Amino acid sequence: MKNSLNVNIRQLRLGMGLNQVEFARKMNVTKQCVSNWENDNVQPSIEMLTKLADFFKVSTDFLLGRSESKAIDVSELSDEQIAHIRLLVKDFGK
Repeated sequence: MKNSLNVNIRQLRLGMGLNQVEFARKMNVTKQCVSNWENDNVQPSIEMLTKLADFFKVSTDFLLGRSESKAIDVSELSDEQIAHIRLLVKDFGK
């Protein structure tokens, strides 16, 4: 089952080891704003949704719970580094 936006924001934030205050500072919003997103009281604006996706390095579809597919941005890595990552992913999939 796909998670909703509020659950995805919370899980991604926690996965980065950030509390709500730290995350709010990085997103240039208040802690209460983050709390409202995570408690499903308020939805982020479209502009903020794209900022969240960029920050977490996920698609907006993933954030919104429309896709379970996760992707990793490897655009700044060398071909050799990408090859190593592919091997790791393949090994974890076994």
